[in-house]
Amino acid sequence: MRSTASILSFLLVALSWEYASAEQISLPCSIRPQSGTPARALPALATVHQADAKRTAVASLNAATPPRVTEGELEVEQGCLVYSFDIRISGRDGVEEVFIDAGTGAILSHVHESSQGEAAEQAKEKKAPQ
Repeated sequence: MRSTASILSFLLVALSWEYASAEQISLPCSIRPQSGTPARALPALATVHQADAKRTAVASLNAATPPRVTEGELEVEQGCLVYSFDIRISGRDGVEEVFIDAGTGAILSHVHESSQGEAAEQAKEKKAPQ
């Protein structure tokens, strides 16, 4: 039993390190707000409208059925000003998280988040200072 616990502990530490490392990777974006820029100042920095970014994100999924955007916001992610969209596709578990560059309208990232990953991210956001 002790070796099983040791293996599980090692795996948890390795996965935590991998997740932390992945968050440190910079996106190739056009707008990098200064650290500490208040959220209320971000819309003035964006040159792409949120509705245009949303259309781009949805179109990039090529879903057979119309996807449903469950969340969309302008935020700083990995140092970049992005529109972040959580999009559900009928018949598929979890959400598609798509980042659109708020300066160019280009797709910067598209990641599938399982239901468990999405719940963990929401819990983390609730704990983060606003």
